[in-house]
Amino acid sequence: MAFETVKNELEGRGFSVKTFATGGEAAAYLDGVIDGRTVGIGGSVTVQELGLYDKLASHNEVHWHWAGGPAERDAAMQTQVYITSANGLAETGEIINIDGTGNRVAATLYGHEKVYFVIGRNKLAPTYDAALWRARNIAGPKNAQRLNRKTPCAVKGDKCYDCKSPDRICRGLVVLWRPMMGTETEIILVDEDLGM
Repeated sequence: MAFETVKNELEGRGFSVKTFATGGEAAAYLDGVIDGRTVGIGGSVTVQELGLYDKLASHNEVHWHWAGGPAERDAAMQTQVYITSANGLAETGEIINIDGTGNRVAATLYGHEKVYFVIGRNKLAPTYDAALWRARNIAGPKNAQRLNRKTPCAVKGDKCYDCKSPDRICRGLVVLWRPMMGTETEIILVDEDLGM
């Protein structure tokens, strides 16, 4: 996949961008540039698929609630570096995330020296509206199913129903148009399907 358009758009908005042909190459890059740091990881199937927790934990202090529960989620908010993915990325440069607890999206907005978004080609959409549609109608239902939620989107697996279920995981939406002031933000684009 040609990432040139989205790379140019992201760089024009002030993001740093690296592109990789494979997830293995992206993981090796991150393992090399993040060293001796405190690292937080957001709930991310992409990060899990790349094996980043094990790689980084061998030479960094890493906090990921999938590896240790709510206390790790809170510790991840206090780290120097934060790694996550996105639910949708528009070729026009908008990064879209939807969250239930809020820790993942909050960490992309404030409190870290550097934030990395690792994004596979399957998250890319041509426009902001298409990226938002993808986040709500593809990522949302897949994540609800993965988490065994009792929501219409998890049961049917076809789209967002904008439900009022107490099990709803889509509770907040964040769109990054530019990096937040005071936070260096790097986008890692991978030419493989990764995550939900």
